[in-house]
Amino acid sequence: MGQGQQEKVATSLAGAVSEGISASLVSVDEELARRYPGDPGTRQPIHTVYVPGEVFDAGTIRSWGDQALAMLDEHAPDAASLAGVLGLSAELADDVHARVRAKLEREPIEDLRVDFEDGYGGKDEDADAARAARLISEAYEQGTAAPYMGIRMKCMEAAVRDRGIRTTDVFLTGLMERGGLPDGLVLTLPKVTYAEQVGAFVRLLEAFEKAHGLDAGRLGFEIQIETSQAILAADGTATVARMIDAAEGRATGLHYGTFDYSACLGVSAAYQASDHPAADHAKAIMQVAAAGTGVRVSDGSTNVLPVGPTEKVHDAWRLHYGLTRRALARAYYQGWDMHPGHLPTRYAAVFAFYREGFEQAAKRLSAYANHAGGDVMDEPATAKALSSYLLRGIDCGALDTDEVARLTGLTRADLDGFAAPRRGDLTATAQ
Repeated sequence: MGQGQQEKVATSLAGAVSEGISASLVSVDEELARRYPGDPGTRQPIHTVYVPGEVFDAGTIRSWGDQALAMLDEHAPDAASLAGVLGLSAELADDVHARVRAKLEREPIEDLRVDFEDGYGGKDEDADAARAARLISEAYEQGTAAPYMGIRMKCMEAAVRDRGIRTTDVFLTGLMERGGLPDGLVLTLPKVTYAEQVGAFVRLLEAFEKAHGLDAGRLGFEIQIETSQAILAADGTATVARMIDAAEGRATGLHYGTFDYSACLGVSAAYQASDHPAADHAKAIMQVAAAGTGVRVSDGSTNVLPVGPTEKVHDAWRLHYGLTRRALARAYYQGWDMHPGHLPTRYAAVFAFYREGFEQAAKRLSAYANHAGGDVMDEPATAKALSSYLLRGIDCGALDTDEVARLTGLTRADLDGFAAPRRGDLTATAQ
């Protein structure tokens, strides 16, 4: 065989066989693309803070940050004291403490929901919803908003449905009257039990979009999982998967409601917590149902507040820190915070999680990107996970872009490319 000539490879099947197989799978290919588009690649907040609609005001975000800083100064004023409370290593303590302080000063809340459901106790919901729209619009205009903000309306059950629909309308109309919908807008639909309730909320949002000439699909929402029926239907199937489908591409998140769900199952109050076996089961179902769909899963909260003398604050901090670290290890990258005193331990847990694994993740991704080998053989799917880990760390302030670039040799665009490959890329690269 002459130089440059390729040896002919023998095959047994005609090209029509491959063509026929591909033709038979066209509908499956389309279904995969529709149902499992992958992660949207946008920032996911590490927590959601709920503030009652009648309490929320223009100073809420800064007030939470100031209260959290005051608690840190009183109960863990330096790195050593914080490390002693939370069990941080000496290598991490200074960095974590400094980053927590900086975060509370710069961006104390990543995601804020003005609450018109369980936490609401106001007497004029129309006025409070309109005020929330005005204050949120002004916050985005002035640059004082959290990255994500919105409301939790009442659910779609008969007793409160009309009120929930009206509050949603008042709030969204108020935003439109003040310049339009902000990019960080988030809506939360609570206490969903049937997929039809999700579908009904979709119809509501469609009607609003048409009324204001908005692009179809502009309004998305989170689904709050707080009832047993949301996990397991009467026929034994996973209801939450139906809810994602019923949202018609509008669902952005599944949020676990720790206490409503626990009570629904009859868990006594003393044992209602996000690490209860019932909670783990529900969140595992949510996680599998949401995988690949672009819908993100959020853990719930703890109702043990860090208040009172220092000893009690430290006990509550250790609990919250431990629950947050536990959730992160289980790939629940978001949770709820109920009190300003939860912010120091939320950020300490998240920052420690990313700082601890940073160097190893960076070196593994660098070796993969440069085909350098190493003591771990990573595949494309793992490279995706490593990139996502580093990007989450950067987004929340646990990691700096420069230090990630220094250890990986990769730009932010490179990381984004590894973290969100097209569906076929993982298989093709692995072959």
